[in-house]
Amino acid sequence: MKLGYFIMPIHPQGRICAETIHEDREAFILADRLGYSEAFCGEHLTDTVENIPSSLMFIASLADATKTITLGSAVANLPHTHPVLVASHASMVDHLLRGRFILGIGAGILRSDAEVLGILDQDRTAMFMESIEHVVVLWKGSAPYNLTGKYWNISTAKTHWPEVGLGTVLTPYQRPHPPLLGTASDPDSQTMTRIGKNGWLPTSSGFLHPNWLKNHWRNYSNGCTSANHTPDRAKWRIARSIFVSADDKVAEAYGRRDSHSPYRFHMKQLSTKLAKSPAGLRGFKADASMPDEDITLDYIMDNIMIAGSPNSVVDQILAVQEKTGDFGTLLCVGANWTDKDLARASMRLMAEKVMPAVNAALSRQSVTQ
Repeated sequence: MKLGYFIMPIHPQGRICAETIHEDREAFILADRLGYSEAFCGEHLTDTVENIPSSLMFIASLADATKTITLGSAVANLPHTHPVLVASHASMVDHLLRGRFILGIGAGILRSDAEVLGILDQDRTAMFMESIEHVVVLWKGSAPYNLTGKYWNISTAKTHWPEVGLGTVLTPYQRPHPPLLGTASDPDSQTMTRIGKNGWLPTSSGFLHPNWLKNHWRNYSNGCTSANHTPDRAKWRIARSIFVSADDKVAEAYGRRDSHSPYRFHMKQLSTKLAKSPAGLRGFKADASMPDEDITLDYIMDNIMIAGSPNSVVDQILAVQEKTGDFGTLLCVGANWTDKDLARASMRLMAEKVMPAVNAALSRQSVTQ
């Protein structure tokens, strides 16, 4: 099992954006130095708490500051911009990183983002699918282009001038294009079926109760099979909020209980937003029959959050893996660095203590099976 990193990001309102962006970059740079395999960044246009509006721009800023880690968007919201901009900007990032890049894509979840762009009443799933189809054709095809759709028409037929290099969109460093990644957060997500059908990389959200994760693999696997793709568990990424400390009491306070815990703030933000969304709080529930009033913040911290000393965290990760079966990468969800030393130490313990022990345990299991 590989170790990755993911930020939404979530920072308290009132923090200066310049400071939080620097903090988030520092976390990615530390992940690179600690040997994390990959790191992903989300994006929102109209959220002062999740305050990175462009995941691609954030990733590009890390091209020379990181050495081996693969960087990705999770996700770039395709309905929010023109497909030509997606194709060319993602290609540029891929060149900057010389292939250390995964393009995570989605339809955009924030209604306020859609409203500010004037697409609140549009079918954003349909926009998303049309956009990525255009993007892939731009990457694989050749100019002059003549693409038509419901939302975008793309052509350079009138202006294509190959002798001087005009009319051709920049193609990626990786050929035919960077890996495409999709994420899912609904317990019975049909998005996972679409991800499998399209041959994209699957990622399961960090706030889902572990009981639901097996549904994601089932749907992804069914999607793969329907399109003659081979389902590969090594491609499956599962995100989890995790805090590790050498001291169990510190881990419990900073990771779950203290009113100033960044993870408690993180889950409060998510649950408050989700409670007003069509999906509601179902993803947090151990089973669908639970009433919403039982989904308290303490319940979420006890059932979704992983926190403890290295040995305790190893046991909690293995308990998740027992429910899901094998998966390829554990994405550790980053939170606000309320205490910088504790935050950095947690990342280091995950890389140096927890994951080696997790993989040793998984190796022992495979031998005995």
